[in-house]
Amino acid sequence: MGTVVQKFGGSSLATTEHLRRVARRVARVAASGRRVAVVVSARGRTTDHLIRTAGEINPDADGREVDQLLATGEAASAALTAMALQRLGTPATALSGAQTGILASGPPGAGVIVAIDTERAERLLDAGRVVVLAGFQGVDARGDVVTLGRGGSDTTAVAAAAELGATHCEIYTDVPGVLSADPRVVPAARLLPRLDMDVMAEMAFAGAKVMHSRAVELAALCGLDIHVGHAAARETGTRIHAKDEDDMLETQAAVMAVVHDQDAARVTVRTAGAAENPALTVFRELGRRAVPADMTSVHEERGGGHTIGLTVPHTRVAAVREFLAAHAADGAGALTVDDSVAKVSIVGKGLLSRPQYAARMLSALSGRGIAAGAFSASQLRISVTVPRADADRAVRLLHTEFELDAAPGDTPLTLATRP
Repeated sequence: MGTVVQKFGGSSLATTEHLRRVARRVARVAASGRRVAVVVSARGRTTDHLIRTAGEINPDADGREVDQLLATGEAASAALTAMALQRLGTPATALSGAQTGILASGPPGAGVIVAIDTERAERLLDAGRVVVLAGFQGVDARGDVVTLGRGGSDTTAVAAAAELGATHCEIYTDVPGVLSADPRVVPAARLLPRLDMDVMAEMAFAGAKVMHSRAVELAALCGLDIHVGHAAARETGTRIHAKDEDDMLETQAAVMAVVHDQDAARVTVRTAGAAENPALTVFRELGRRAVPADMTSVHEERGGGHTIGLTVPHTRVAAVREFLAAHAADGAGALTVDDSVAKVSIVGKGLLSRPQYAARMLSALSGRGIAAGAFSASQLRISVTVPRADADRAVRLLHTEFELDAAPGDTPLTLATRP
């Protein structure tokens, strides 16, 4: 009957009733005779609470111990979900990342999945049990817990789906699917029934919270579709798929969504002349620290030296400040960090081929007094930095400018019923 892999986010498990509702949903699928694996996040705001508690106990705690602490949130969710299924008469077993056989590497808080030994999970599934996996975590070669960073449960789910032979991965959250903007900022955001994997990856990297960018990239590599829907609904709102042969660029709307990211900081470093290309050094160090950089510019100064500008997550500034300062030229202003900005992006197809869209974007922002700072463009995304205080207003403005607002009472798709 095949294998089904479902992932439920923390908001879907926040209360006892939420958790029981998820269990009933999973039990219905298991009753159909299919093998079911469930990946869960920490319930509600558990991770934030654990982070605050760690900071109160020791603001300079070692990353190893922080990861050991944070992994308990998902482990608790897995155990409670298994208990709820057992109460319904559905055999279920909860597994931590280590018990699942998830091997990870990388620094604490930013691990990546290297491999999954699914032997134990396969035995349990073949015996007719639902396997509930703790997301967001694995173990390294030393046997230490390594967490996968925010959104890492999405990556766990996709990796598990690939290793267990599923044809797709179902992601359940607190929104009906992938929308054209954050509905908390744009109430008129419309549901997108189908998305190419590459467009979704750009949306996720640019700040869309519904999916983690690494999970989308992994799904593309493994040839998996992703279905996204609301945990309380019986429908899957969005199917994220590999590019179809009949998707003709000229017949599609160029701009599909407006995405923003409040967790952004603009870093500028000026370097003196060096034997090695300073950009190479900067990106090598970013890679070692697993810090993603975006909207990069490199300018060679007259008389030697370079000015390098890049946008990094605001939460990772501390991880890059020291090594960038070490490579900066002597003198005031050699390293500047602007943490008062947000990143706003339009995402779609063929955007670089249509420069009028960049012109419309910049004109709309300047026409309403919103200053656009750093700028970058590709075929799939055009991004600018704006003052953080103006980010929500910029998103609403661009959503209307590119005619993405849903009409009152609009039903943008026929939803596919799920168990």
